[in-house]
Amino acid sequence: MRAGVIRSVTLVATLMVISGPALAQSPPITDADVRAFLARQEQAWNQGDLDRFFAAFTPDARFTDQAYVGDKPPVVYGVSTLAEARAQARRTKARSLERGEVRRIDIAADGRIARITSRVGSTVTADGRTRRLCASRAQTLTLINGRLRSTGQTDTYVNCRGG
Repeated sequence: MRAGVIRSVTLVATLMVISGPALAQSPPITDADVRAFLARQEQAWNQGDLDRFFAAFTPDARFTDQAYVGDKPPVVYGVSTLAEARAQARRTKARSLERGEVRRIDIAADGRIARITSRVGSTVTADGRTRRLCASRAQTLTLINGRLRSTGQTDTYVNCRGG
């Protein structure tokens, strides 16, 4: 049994030595990567391709909706897991189109995480009625196996400017 433990420890150490440089060599997140990710995300949502939209999130992603009430801190009125958000999106009869405008991108010094703030305008049509929603969206992206994934998003709804 002792020889088996030694072999296992040796194997793990060898794999760490081999994979260490490979992990360190994956390219850092760039501004262009973030903008391309957000464009793909918006396109998938607007096309109603929910599988592609939700595939861009980590399994533990959280979706938070909140709103400003006067000059007070935002009031949270909903937090969903990835599965809950996906199920809700599939159940809704409304058609929602979004257009986002990146306001800020902050990439961590190690290039593995990016925090994004966007302004998002949505047009929601249901039962022949259309309404407009505006929000500030905060989202964090992370590199997982060389691919960008979102850990979720927080939409803070605000009054739409300009009618």
